[in-house]
Amino acid sequence: MPRRIVITGGPGSGKTSLIMALADEGLAVMPEAGRALIRAGQAIDGPALPWRDPALFAETMLAWEIRSHAAANDLSGPVIFDRGVPDVAGYLRTIGRPVPSHVQRAMERFRYDDPVFLAPYWPEIFGPDSERRQDAAEARATAEAMRHTYTEAGYRLVELPRASIAERAAFVHRVLGGTCAPDPEKPDPGKPDGGKPDGGKPEPEEQYPDRPHRGQA
Repeated sequence: MPRRIVITGGPGSGKTSLIMALADEGLAVMPEAGRALIRAGQAIDGPALPWRDPALFAETMLAWEIRSHAAANDLSGPVIFDRGVPDVAGYLRTIGRPVPSHVQRAMERFRYDDPVFLAPYWPEIFGPDSERRQDAAEARATAEAMRHTYTEAGYRLVELPRASIAERAAFVHRVLGGTCAPDPEKPDPGKPDGGKPDGGKPEPEEQYPDRPHRGQA
């Protein structure tokens, strides 16, 4: 059975950069719904965008997260999720919308393993862009909404340090007890010749390249 590990947090907190580094080490990852859905919606000028129809956007995120949860069934070992089903509830709370009963049922049915890692709001690296339109206050509120939502759902949260990508990746390995050992043939994201340069601070959060990672359905 796979071990489903979620990394959640606010936008622009270096979460996705960390997950990309873990993927480069050979770990299976499930990418974030938000940016992919926004890009698709913008490409077709569709309605399911957070600034057009937040409720519809939340439904598309929920479907994405349920599909990702199911896709992990065919994998073994740890699978790293860039957000999970409870993030949908956290998003709705952040924008002042009620959490529907079917979202609550999804949170109960599609569970993840402890611990859940939380990337805290990090003002030094946060920055909006054409897809991420939240301001700093909204980014901070989102991180706190995720903290509250996952805690309320019964998960044990571990906050990531505000540190380099390499240091964060090492922290994840330590917390998980070495159960997600990297592939020795993969580049070390903390070295200049592999992964992120010099293990420095995460750049403004980037989305996955257009290539499947192991475990991406």
